Amino acid sequence: MEKLFNWVQKYSTGKIVSGLFALTMVVYISMLSYSIPAVSAFAPELPLFDLSPTGYNFTYANELLSTLGTEGRHLYLTTQLPLDFIYPGLFAITYALLLVWLFKKTFKADSKIYSISVVPFLAGSFDYMENIFIIKMINSYPNLQETTVEAANVFTILKSGFTTVFFVLLLVGFVLLLKQKITASRG
Repeated sequence: MEKLFNWVQKYSTGKIVSGLFALTMVVYISMLSYSIPAVSAFAPELPLFDLSPTGYNFTYANELLSTLGTEGRHLYLTTQLPLDFIYPGLFAITYALLLVWLFKKTFKADSKIYSISVVPFLAGSFDYMENIFIIKMINSYPNLQETTVEAANVFTILKSGFTTVFFVLLLVGFVLLLKQKITASRG
């Protein structure tokens, strides 16, 4: 774990963070503007698994997969999920570097605060697991297994939880930086 923290500290520069952020946003905006709406068009009243932060159950999974139909499920597999296999890695690396870059401005290099860089990696890892189980659900439909849905649900909730924690940490980092800038300008 220490090697990961050292790597993140080493590469958390403004240039690297900016470049990765731009790339991450291109993939994210592609999902939001193209692949998610394309799949959602087949089930407009039902949020996709990826967009269900509080989770879902077996009945909901069956309903969504049924409503998507063959074409919608195929589009989910061939359009949304390939992008969503790029995004979690970019999310993890970009936002771990961003957190460390931000906290380097207010904390010493040997601070334990840098362990927070694990949060985006956890969110990204759970996103990958969620995607794997979504693929299993789509491929097994209509013979959906309750254990597959339960596992997918857990990973969806964990991904959403750690993503939320990341954004809270990001906000705290910006507040601390702003506080430091205000204090420095008054001093």
